[in-house]
Amino acid sequence: MLPALSLSTFIRAINDMERTRFEVLNGLKMIRSNFHHNKIYPDLSTLVELFEGLQSIMQNAESVRTKAHKSVKDIDIEERKVVYEETPIADHDFEQIRELITWALPLIQDAIEEGKTMFEFVDENLSMEVVGILPSYLEEGYIFVPDNTSSVLYLLKFEVSIFTGANEQYRSLKTSVIKTLRRTPIMQPIQSIKLDLVREFPEMPNPATYAFETDLEFPFYETILPVAKRRLLRHLYS
Repeated sequence: MLPALSLSTFIRAINDMERTRFEVLNGLKMIRSNFHHNKIYPDLSTLVELFEGLQSIMQNAESVRTKAHKSVKDIDIEERKVVYEETPIADHDFEQIRELITWALPLIQDAIEEGKTMFEFVDENLSMEVVGILPSYLEEGYIFVPDNTSSVLYLLKFEVSIFTGANEQYRSLKTSVIKTLRRTPIMQPIQSIKLDLVREFPEMPNPATYAFETDLEFPFYETILPVAKRRLLRHLYS
């Protein structure tokens, strides 16, 4: 990701405001180019995080202004660490930063809306079905996700992980590729594929298993897999 599309670059923009505007425009242009090539992630997540971070700066302007810069104050030999001190940004400089953020927010929001529209399109064209009987424990298992650009079916193990943010808990879906199967007109039924995995990995005798299907020929890792993972999380916790 381009340095322009980060919170720290906006804060450092007092060094060259016009250059920062150019970098933001260029960064958004590259992201939109990825969207036009049907690549949604990680750009959409990065834009959302940036947008929320910039909004937070605007809402907590005084706190940010007094803590934005850090400079080296000393080196603690015994603790073997660098000691920093916070240097507030001058009022005039911070007003320039706020002006830059005010200018950038609607541009970033427009790009986010474009990415969300693409996400919704893929989501609507991606079906999901349960394979076999579901166990009581649903936070670990397998997903089968197609990559039509390579005529391959990915068999992945998934696991739900929970992490704590500032005020609430979040869930994410970790996946790892077990193997890939060549997609052919006459292919092994998905129920049979699940049984093969159970025989190969008996430590999971009845894993929660979900199969996805789509006609879209979109990039796998940048689009199809991330959308499938979000679909499954919605299904598990709706």
